[in-house]
Amino acid sequence: MNEANGKNEQTMVTAARELFLIGQKTVEARAVLAALHKELSDANAQLADNQQVEQLIEANQQLVLAILLAQSDAEKPKRTQQEQRLYLEMREANEQLVIAALSAQHLQAAAEHALEQQRKVLTMVAHELRNPLTPISMIAGRLVRVPSEELPRMQKLIEGQVQHMSRLVEDLLDVARASTGKFHLDNCIVDMVQIIHESIDICTPVMIAHQLHFSAELPECALAVNGDPLRLTQILGNLLGNAAKYTPAGGTVSLAVTAEDGVLEIRIRDTGIGITAQALPFIFEPFVQDAHAVGFNGTGLGIGLTVVRELVEAHGGTVTGNSAGDGKGSEFVVTLPLVSH
Repeated sequence: MNEANGKNEQTMVTAARELFLIGQKTVEARAVLAALHKELSDANAQLADNQQVEQLIEANQQLVLAILLAQSDAEKPKRTQQEQRLYLEMREANEQLVIAALSAQHLQAAAEHALEQQRKVLTMVAHELRNPLTPISMIAGRLVRVPSEELPRMQKLIEGQVQHMSRLVEDLLDVARASTGKFHLDNCIVDMVQIIHESIDICTPVMIAHQLHFSAELPECALAVNGDPLRLTQILGNLLGNAAKYTPAGGTVSLAVTAEDGVLEIRIRDTGIGITAQALPFIFEPFVQDAHAVGFNGTGLGIGLTVVRELVEAHGGTVTGNSAGDGKGSEFVVTLPLVSH
């Protein structure tokens, strides 16, 4: 009996620790949301330019009337030099005001578009961060009354939701770091073959769970790259994770690695839902999601590929994405500079 009580106490302590981690991740998520809210306020401030547009247009109308009066005086046989100069100055001022008014209207339209985008992003972020909190809140409320044999399963559920929230928050922070140039890499000489093997090991359970056929072609020799091991693993994890996420059961995912002329090339192909021609040029932009991919095997923020691009470029490499269209699979190619021996 004492042994059972001890196990229950240990499980409760573990669950409490997980809830504490949830609190930490929630604080981080709120900080990200606060930053997005500030951007939304800035976009609102830009809309105040609308009043300036109206003032410019009104001033332009007054100048047009004055120019018409000046033009009517042009029929007079003797126009003084001062009148001619005044007429030219007024016409030039009118042209400048028209250009300024059009420019202000363009800025207003851009600000309104940015505001709408920020609203959509805030809604999406709030929704994605709220989803894991629902089961966590339900489990927390039942934790005291849960039978001891159910505690390990509850703990596993909490851990899964905490990991999901952590990934969302980390991706949001990475996008923020990229936009402010605050990416920090702990570079060292690493063997990319080993990094790839580790990334495959991490993604294999997902492939199995989605009933996918996975294959990899890797060279037997080491491939030295100057990079951050954790970030390089993150790059491959995001790409392999996307391939698994957007490939229906029974599909295939393949990874091929080649090295030539001092450049490492990694190709990840899948037979998944593909990318439409409309979305393909924008897939690496933040918060962009292909319409037919929304809701497929769960939702996301549309920032995974943005993080991949920023990390690859921070390592001096490139990443491209290709697809023949809806339902025709995708291919992503990452290149990284090799370290010469």
